[in-house]
Amino acid sequence: KWENRIYLVGGYIRDELFGVGHGDDFDLVSEEDAVGLAKHLRKLRLSSITPVIYQRFGTALVMIDGARVELATARKESYESDSRKPNTESATLYEDMQRRDFTINALARNIHTLELLDLLGNGLSDIKKRILRTPLEPNLTFRDDPLRMLRAIRFKNRFSLKPAPGLLNSIKIESSRLEIVSMERIRDEFVKMLLHESAPQSLQDLQELSLLRFLIPELAEGIGVSQGDYHKKDVWGHTLDVVRELHSTLNQRSEEELLVRLSALLHDVGKPRTRSVDKSGRVRFLGHEQVGSEMAVEICKRLRFNRYQAIAVGKLVKNHMRLGSAVPFTLSAARRVIKEMGSLTEPLLALVEADSKAIGRIPKGIDISDVREKISAVGKPAVGLRLESPLSGKEIMEALDITPGKLVGDYKKSLTEAVLDGVILSGDKESALKFIKKHRVVDLNQ
Repeated sequence: KWENRIYLVGGYIRDELFGVGHGDDFDLVSEEDAVGLAKHLRKLRLSSITPVIYQRFGTALVMIDGARVELATARKESYESDSRKPNTESATLYEDMQRRDFTINALARNIHTLELLDLLGNGLSDIKKRILRTPLEPNLTFRDDPLRMLRAIRFKNRFSLKPAPGLLNSIKIESSRLEIVSMERIRDEFVKMLLHESAPQSLQDLQELSLLRFLIPELAEGIGVSQGDYHKKDVWGHTLDVVRELHSTLNQRSEEELLVRLSALLHDVGKPRTRSVDKSGRVRFLGHEQVGSEMAVEICKRLRFNRYQAIAVGKLVKNHMRLGSAVPFTLSAARRVIKEMGSLTEPLLALVEADSKAIGRIPKGIDISDVREKISAVGKPAVGLRLESPLSGKEIMEALDITPGKLVGDYKKSLTEAVLDGVILSGDKESALKFIKKHRVVDLNQ
């Protein structure tokens, strides 16, 4: 009964027609029971998993040849004013296309005949002319599902689309509806924006269309905050430039890149709250990296990023100024960066480099390529070793015949400093023993 009544829809077709890469997720619509189709595919062993069924929406998820395939029965939707979860009922394929967010996503390809259907009559034309249009009146489309406003911004900038008349104004009018959307869904859309090269324009659109206040209102505090002679732009403008510069620094889609982009976005978030002007008229932002770090952690938690991501972004923000204070950048400084930043060392370098490029000049005395060379030089020998005291507290007590206490910690600290300074090698216990015996400390408590 499903023969000739199953259609590939959504992003796969859109990306194919725009000539961009697509993922391994497929959306299929059936004019017959999609849940029954999913069970049938499992029975035929075409799906490698038991279907995950969402009975309320008439949808089911299966896995075919390693690809995620979501099956849905053609439906129409209606919404309550306080919810973006629709009430659904079976419908024709044409009605299903009408409920979609944008005409560029409202094309269907019959998987049996491969015929491409443009039932609304303007999907193909809008792709060709690069127009972003909603199937119904934009106010209704955005009111029903406010997350579509974020998707509108993402698609507009990802595909360089021209919004149809009234579309952007409708987003402004309906912007407060975003309050009913879960932060997890908002975060997921925001991450997709941030990871694309069009992120700076998307961020600007979020601000101009009154949506940024539902994501990171703290960023808007930087609008109009001048930074003195060293910066040509206000805090907000500089932030967008740093995000823009990252695309010439990183090119992998990974969590590491997400952490760098988030830290670039938030690296100066503490500036508006720490701005001052000294007696000479110089603009100062004393402690903005510490204040910004604390703010960044809270912002990431609010956006439902996990604990590791929140702490990592906070650490990057806190340390984004440290290379400017390490002049000249020595091998000892390189060891300290590696020890303190660990796996975040490369993200920190990427952030500092993007920040420098956005300003138009690097911090006085800092050569990023030299920093990278020194970190690489001390990092390679340290693979598998930890840049800390080669001796444990117990080994120190036995070697010096001392009892537990603060003195043991002092010795461990001095050994760690010796490793970081290159006086002894990490893991060299013999040299460490000689070092503490040569530099014995008097215990005033004994």
